[in-house]
Order: sequence, then structure tokens, then C-alpha cells
Amino acid sequence: MGLLAAGLLLVAPLCAAFYLPGLAPVSFCEEGEESEGCKSLIELFVNRLDSVESVLPYEYDAFDFCQDMEEKRPSENLGQVLFGERIASSPYKFTFKKQETCKKVCTRSYDPGNSADKSKLAFLKKGMQLNYQHHWIIDNMPVTWCYDVEDGQKYCNPGFPIGCFVTPDGRVKDACVINSEFNKKNTFYLFNHVDITIMYHSGKDENWPGARLVMARLRPQSYKHIDENNLSCEGPPMEIPGEFTSKLNLIYTYSVTFEEDAQEEFGWKLVHGDVFRPPRKGMLLSVFLGQGTQIFIMTFITLFLACLGFLSPANRGALMTCAVVLWVLLGTPAGYVSARMYKTFRGEKWKTNVLLTALLCPGIVFADFFIMNLILWVKGSSAAIPFGTLVAILAMWFGISVPLTFVGAYFGFKEKPIEHPVRTNQIPRQIPEQSFFTKPLPGIVMGGILPFGCIFIQLFFILNSIWSHQMYYMFGFLFLVFIILLITCSEATVLLCYFHLCAEDYHWWWRSFLTSSFTAVYLFIYAVHYFFSKLQITGTASTILYFGYTMIMVLIFFLFTGTIGFFACFWFVSKIYSVVKVD
Repeated sequence: MGLLAAGLLLVAPLCAAFYLPGLAPVSFCEEGEESEGCKSLIELFVNRLDSVESVLPYEYDAFDFCQDMEEKRPSENLGQVLFGERIASSPYKFTFKKQETCKKVCTRSYDPGNSADKSKLAFLKKGMQLNYQHHWIIDNMPVTWCYDVEDGQKYCNPGFPIGCFVTPDGRVKDACVINSEFNKKNTFYLFNHVDITIMYHSGKDENWPGARLVMARLRPQSYKHIDENNLSCEGPPMEIPGEFTSKLNLIYTYSVTFEEDAQEEFGWKLVHGDVFRPPRKGMLLSVFLGQGTQIFIMTFITLFLACLGFLSPANRGALMTCAVVLWVLLGTPAGYVSARMYKTFRGEKWKTNVLLTALLCPGIVFADFFIMNLILWVKGSSAAIPFGTLVAILAMWFGISVPLTFVGAYFGFKEKPIEHPVRTNQIPRQIPEQSFFTKPLPGIVMGGILPFGCIFIQLFFILNSIWSHQMYYMFGFLFLVFIILLITCSEATVLLCYFHLCAEDYHWWWRSFLTSSFTAVYLFIYAVHYFFSKLQITGTASTILYFGYTMIMVLIFFLFTGTIGFFACFWFVSKIYSVVKVD
């Protein structure tokens, strides 16, 4: 995973953006500047109308609103049909960056002597009584209606009402509260005008022509237009009396304005000048990453060969032999990754880095293993490794693995440091006070739960094969769990990393490593539970041997999962900050 993620980092700038079909953003430009990837016409689509007071939704056409003469409906999938989505085009069409004020859409006339007109108007009044809501869409975004509520707060709704109704006893619906003029009893007030504001971001380079819409909001209004040829969108509201006795004309209008968003930095964007500041203890982190890369490649190849049947359980010891030989031969990627990351962290003690990469973690494992072997020697166990074999292992370590690590480190230090997409400020930014869940320890503890949940069942069978002398042969399923573990560690770490960056905490280097590597702590806790609940081991020597070998497993798993999480987060952070425009 380490080398894979590092390779992705190197080729990421060469990759173009990928979007799912139907979800690609649309670029808009002014009239007369249209091109193949940029258009000027902005269409507004309407959806079904619904109400919190009724479970019956209705199509837009049912209320006799203004209709598109060339009505077209986007193709609807099964889910939309099942949930009653009915999206259609509307006569509200705008030209990008062209302001319109009080523009007429259509006129609807109602004659009390016409039964069809009476039925249409009665249905419209019923919609206002039951507080039916419009749902409009621009560029696949809902057009929102925001209004003031208590304590100076704003409430935004993805729909807006048809109108409002004042009952004969003077009671009003919520929609009527927005205008003090809506006060005549037994009267309907139709929202026949909308003030629409469309916000957009301008393109910055040749890969982003024109501009992209980022938000659309509106404010419903009610105006009684006297002369449809001389509209002003001022004056009294459009009243519809409770009793329909005289001819009525309803004129629908709109105004539209365009605003460029200032693109002010917020959340994770605020820390762009500190997010790539080298971490503390960068030497140790780079050593862990090098060893984790070595363990990852070793594990991947071993499990892959086992899936193909080359490491059959019938061939006793083949699995362990393959793992040890691969680990010895994979010193080069360990040295390369460790040296390259240490150079990226601006480290200068390259000799110390190489020695620690070659000796630290293998030395801890060998020391633990040697102590366990001494106990086996003292007890006269057949599991004790002969002295000659220990010498052979040391010879492989110092004669093959260490030189290969030096070779990898040599090429790693010859490479340029990984270039970051943004510059680092000289003065560190102060981190604001964090909530409980964005503090380091809670996030790290939570980050290991999900990856451990993917493996604990397989862990039971693995421990059974080691300590209960049962044969393990489900390597295909184990390889699948291994892939799921990679994905889960990456996703959990990236998600928590994003939350912390949004909270303006830019110390993500060690946190990304420890978030996924904390899975090893849960592995140790499970091993303790397994020891007391499943095994009948007695005696001090056996207990020490169990926990001694368990600590080797925990250390290997710690390095392995931590490296996965780190490189996944490294790739994610590099990608999101590569699109930040910094002057």
C-alpha cells in the first residue's frame, strides 16, 4: 500500500478529473461566448409539489401555473418513479449574468361563469390552505428559500409555498408571517413573483472554462399587477378573495440577479499554509513507514501465492518460509520509502535514518523472539530453534536485508523530496480550541474500531490455527479480508483526517498513522480475551510465550495498518490542496 500510494502521488498531477455519468459540472458563460464546453442558457426545472399537511403530492401542472410551451422531462429512474418525483422544464429561463427585473412569465385568467376556471382556482386555493410547497431546481441544485426566525437565525428550506391563507377568524399559516400586509380575513395571498439570486464561481484556468453555479436562492413575493404591459413589482399583495365572484387575472413574474462568490477560505482551506509543515519526530515516522511498506508487500505477495495454491497447508512451514524470505529480500523498498519520506520531512541525519530503518523494528522483533527462544531452551522444548538456525537468520538479516535497505535508501535520498501543492508559512498558525471528538486521542481510538470489525472473525480462526493446532486453509477468504482491511483503514483515516482539518487542526502526519494503527491495540485486547476465554494454558512460561509472540504480531500489525492509513491520508491531503488557489 505504501509504494502504491506513493506512486499515485507521483502521477496524480497527470490525471484529469473524473465524474460519474450525469453528475459532471456544467460551465456557463455570457451570451455570445458559448463554446463546446460552455453554455449561456440556464434552465429552471420544477418538481412535484408536496405538503407536510397532506401525503398526496401533485405535479406542477396540476395547479395551473405557467407552463413551458416546449415541455421536456429528464429521464427518471425507477427510484424517482417509486417516490413520486416528477421533474419537468419550466418557462423560467435565464441567460448567464443577464439581470432581469420584474419580467412577465404568463397570465392566468379565471371567469366565475366558467366551471373549469372555478375548479382550477378552487384547487389552487386548496393548495394554499394545505401549505403546498414548490420545489425548483437549477443546474441540478435545489433553489432554497431562506428567511429569518427567532434569535436572529436564518432557516433555509429547499422549497417555498404557493401562497398563504388567512382564515375567517384571523388565523394565519406560517408562510403569511413573512409579510405584515397579509392580514385580511378569509383571503388567499398568492406568491406570484420570485426574486431569484444565482451565485457562481468563475473559472481560473483553461481546464475550467466559463463559470460554475454554486447556489441558487429565491424570495417569494406577492404583487397585484394592475397593468401587465407596465409591470413594476411594487404595491399591494395579490389577494384572492375567499368567495370567487368576479373575473380574476393572475400575472406571474420574476427577477433574477447574479453574484460572484468571493470564495473566502474556510475550514480546511484556512490551514493550507501549515498542513505540510514537517511533523515532530519525523525520523521515527519515516522509519515506521519504511518498515510498514516492507511488511505490506511481504503480506500481499505471501497471501497471493497462498491463494494460488503454492503455499498449501499440506506443505508444512512453506507459508512462514515464504514470509521470512520475502521480508529479507524487500529491504530495498523499505529503505527507499523511509529515505524519501525523511527527505520530504526536511531531515538531515540520513545515516541515522538508514540505520534505524534497517535495525530498529527488526531488532525489536528479534530481541523478543530470542527471549522466547531462551525460555524454550530452558524448558527443553522441541520448539526451541537451534543455535545454528539463529546464526543463519542473523546472517540473512545483516548479510542480505541490511545491504538491500542501504541500497534503497541510497536511491531514496537521490530523489527530490515530494513536492507539496501549497507553500508552508514561516510562522505556525495557532490551532483553535478543539471539541472532545476532534481532539487527537478520541479520534485515534475511534479510528481503529471499523478496521478491526472487518478482521476479528478471521482473527479467531488464525489464533485457533496457531494456538489450538488447527489447520488453516481459507487463504482465498483471508486475501479478500486483507483487501477489505486496506480499504477500511484508508477510508476511516481519510474521513477523520478531513474532520480534523475542517476543525483547523493541521497536525495530521502522526495522527493519520496512529488512527489506523490503533487497530493493533484492539488486536491485542482481543488476544487477551482469547487467552482467558478460549485457551486452557497454565504455567508462567506458557503465558510469557503466548504474550511474547502476540506482541510480535501486534507490532507487525501496528506498522502495517499505520502505513496504509498514512499514505491514504497523504494522497487525500495532497489532492484536496492541489485545487486550492493561493495567491
